Amino acid sequence: MGLRRSLPSIVLASASPRRRELLALMGIDFTVMPSDINEAPLPGELAADMAKRLSVSKASAVAGSRPEALVIAADTLVVLDGMVLGKPSDEAVAFEMLTRLAGRQHWVYSGLAVVDAGGSRRCEQVAATLVTMRQYTADEIWRYVATGDPIDKAGAYAIQYPEFDPVAHIEGCYANVMGLPMCHVYRVLDLWGVTPPVHPLHCCPQAVEKGCRWSADSLSRLLVL
Repeated sequence: MGLRRSLPSIVLASASPRRRELLALMGIDFTVMPSDINEAPLPGELAADMAKRLSVSKASAVAGSRPEALVIAADTLVVLDGMVLGKPSDEAVAFEMLTRLAGRQHWVYSGLAVVDAGGSRRCEQVAATLVTMRQYTADEIWRYVATGDPIDKAGAYAIQYPEFDPVAHIEGCYANVMGLPMCHVYRVLDLWGVTPPVHPLHCCPQAVEKGCRWSADSLSRLLVL
């Protein structure tokens, strides 16, 4: 495994404003370079495997043109009854997705890939959060859909949207549901000697407001390839 003589620059291989926000909260200096890959599922592919594969593909695509950098990529999937709910194509689809989710549990998987081509290092992992939605009404859904916020969200919702506030309870990482599991990112960078200035427990929206009993487990396990 190669070693660097200086700290690498960091590139986020995503155009997601939520991922930019969460990475910035950790005090990380980074640039944005979205990847352009085919995100179609493979036949019979499980959602967690798909999330990890897509995150690796995104990171690898950008690392090919930025070998001097450390590239971070993620892919987040909302899964209900084994079916992936992507970004809604229009307001009617958003309404239908949110109606199906109301009062029920579903899983959110985020694949995370960190590629350091110059140091011959790669990490890939998956964060999973079980989400229970509250029993909101059709009128609430339409008011939320009218804001336009659901259109660029997997599953047609944002856990952090205060007026709609769709989630009743989660078991697992809150930032994962937003699109980037912060503790998972932190532990990789810390292991590789690029420790973020701000610990996730001091900047994650959930941890700061309510604390996080899931962080210890998230920070303790790591798969490096």
